[in-house]
Amino acid sequence: MRRPLLFLDVDGPLNPYAAKAERRPAGYTTIRAAVRPGTPLRVWLNPEHGAALLALPFELCWATTWMDQANRWIAPVIGLPALPYVDFGTGLFAERPDAVHWKTEAIVAYAGDRPFAWVDDEQSQADDAYVTAHHPGPALLHHVDPRIGLRPDDFATLARFAADLPK
Repeated sequence: MRRPLLFLDVDGPLNPYAAKAERRPAGYTTIRAAVRPGTPLRVWLNPEHGAALLALPFELCWATTWMDQANRWIAPVIGLPALPYVDFGTGLFAERPDAVHWKTEAIVAYAGDRPFAWVDDEQSQADDAYVTAHHPGPALLHHVDPRIGLRPDDFATLARFAADLPK
């Protein structure tokens, strides 16, 4: 049986962008990512997150606006290999009248019938309802505070979810 998927957002869970600008969180390093023309983005990353993510019983997949750029800018800093990513295509930033996040439908389609967890800072009850209605297997939409990023209790929640899946 294939491992469940873990969809990873960058900004919020891995990059606590909403932390006070003058106070980089302890344990984080700063990179400047030139992902588009103009001023490079300031990104805070915790190099320990890669090992913690790899220790979880999931198949990792990017679910971020960074898409394939996460493999260039994020993965090497936190110690992850190149990962597959959800290609949001024309759905990138597309607003929906039902208030479902623009990532949700693509993530559910990518998962197919596999169990999954999704860490992000933007899910809502509308996303929970959409996943419940459109995904046939277990799913966990785990909100991460963008002021603090992933913490040990988040990793524990993900591990519990995976451990509780039917074998």
